[in-house]
Amino acid sequence: MNEQVGFTLRGRNPDVLTCIANLSNDEVFTPPEFANRMLDTLAEAWATSNGGANIWADSTVTFLDPFTKSGVFLREITTRLITGLAAEIPDLQTRVDHILMRQIFGVGITKLTSLLARRSLYCSKHANGEHSVAKGFATESGNIWFERTEHTWMAGKCKFCGASKETLDRGEGFETHAYAFIHTNDIKSRIAEIFGGDMQFDVIIGNPPYQLETDGHGKQARPIYHQFVQQAKELEPRYLSMIIPARWFAGGMGLDEFRESMLSDDRLRSIDDYLSASDVFPGVGLKGGVCYFLWKRGNSGQCRVTTHFKDWPVSTAERPLLEEGADIFIRFNEGLSILKKVVAVETGQSVSVSLPASKRFDQLVSSIGAFGLDSTFKGKPNQSGDALKVYRNGGVGYIARAEVTKERHSFDKWKVFIGRAAPGTGNRDTYPHRIISTPFIGEPGSISSWTYMYIGPFDERSEAESVLSYLTCRLTRFLILLHKPSQDTTRKVYTFVPAQSWTQRWTDAELYQKYGLTEPVAEWAPTLSMSACPRAAGLIPSGEVTHDGVGDGEFLSRAGSAAAVPASG
Repeated sequence: MNEQVGFTLRGRNPDVLTCIANLSNDEVFTPPEFANRMLDTLAEAWATSNGGANIWADSTVTFLDPFTKSGVFLREITTRLITGLAAEIPDLQTRVDHILMRQIFGVGITKLTSLLARRSLYCSKHANGEHSVAKGFATESGNIWFERTEHTWMAGKCKFCGASKETLDRGEGFETHAYAFIHTNDIKSRIAEIFGGDMQFDVIIGNPPYQLETDGHGKQARPIYHQFVQQAKELEPRYLSMIIPARWFAGGMGLDEFRESMLSDDRLRSIDDYLSASDVFPGVGLKGGVCYFLWKRGNSGQCRVTTHFKDWPVSTAERPLLEEGADIFIRFNEGLSILKKVVAVETGQSVSVSLPASKRFDQLVSSIGAFGLDSTFKGKPNQSGDALKVYRNGGVGYIARAEVTKERHSFDKWKVFIGRAAPGTGNRDTYPHRIISTPFIGEPGSISSWTYMYIGPFDERSEAESVLSYLTCRLTRFLILLHKPSQDTTRKVYTFVPAQSWTQRWTDAELYQKYGLTEPVAEWAPTLSMSACPRAAGLIPSGEVTHDGVGDGEFLSRAGSAAAVPASG
């Protein structure tokens, strides 16, 4: 092996893979440091299950990255194997050839990334080129396969990934983004076609594409990362590890079935949850954070859940992914403890985290667009007769009662209005942050457009004031956060919030005492949820819409102080 190649294998300083820019938020390059963190988790699990054996010293283990981009996973695996197999295969060139030809495999997601991956792995975009560190390949692609794949269009959509024909049927000069790994009905046969023979991979690892743009309203992106996870499981590797967006924890956007399958899969051995994607991918905005998981074939049990956020202490717990009575993954380990204390007081049991319907706050919360008026509704500028006042986006308008046929029973009662979406934090996740928009009291004779939902109705103003005080409490907002995967604050996010007696103004101190939340548990929730207390707990006057809710600013926060975010209109 020549001196240049030897130097390339021994060290790369600086590492170009720490410097390259992401193609988009859909196809994100994995930093080498984070790829190595995932490989450390894999090696630890391998050693635990194999009597302390070193996976990097095993010349029979095969690895596949089925959506390689920069080639970072395959490169770092190869580096570890070169060291680990030194005793078994002393000659460096023989060792490198064995590893690259017998153990390391990848599928490129685009032509560009396949070339980049080969350059990272073989030190040449041609596996059989004169500068390649591998000397036994007969083809330019080596074990990094890529061929242009076409979508299969049906009624304007790809039947495999759901991509829009209008958006991605662009001709030969453009990438199709039809990823081969998920554009097949038989992944085992497809892999056999690509790599030949009856390939059985011991480890599948990588960072799949996350989403595809669609031609829907607002060009909403469609998640596709779950399809890669499902296909990888079909290949039945011994170990599977991927880094994916964490939005699947609560489902939605076509992820409900995937969420259910993941949460019921007791072969998931660990999940490392990063509340902010920027802690993993600097400069990338992925709302809801990211996670990486380790799945092991034929090994069931509880999952090790670890939560990471900036410089906060790392939290780790062994627990079921799906708690009894829950339909989502409860993200925060400490949050689960708080929820169980609350439910135990309300129900007298500690087995399930489910509240009976009679004790659930969500029974008071309306559906979105309850009154049938869309978000563009303006109404008449002035009231006449017994017209209803409509709280809408940007102010108020008026509409004749006869024109509104829904929720008539609530027209002349007190209500609390609340935005259907919480104030945004851009494309970043920051803690603490506003969990819900600023709620306000709606007087009899008032309704709302699609912009707001309502809570109630109530016979007395004092009941609405009691609810409003409850919504300003940090504990309440924290319980909402446990079921809230995005800015949307639909009725469902109130699932874990217990109803109270609406005869008093509630404070966190009273709630902590009621539920037995003592130090340090009572101080943990405020580090995540900011309370926007209208008029410093003086409550907002009837009918007055406010957009200047301010956080209390007195809570202990490991994330530091945070400015209040204006409520959405």
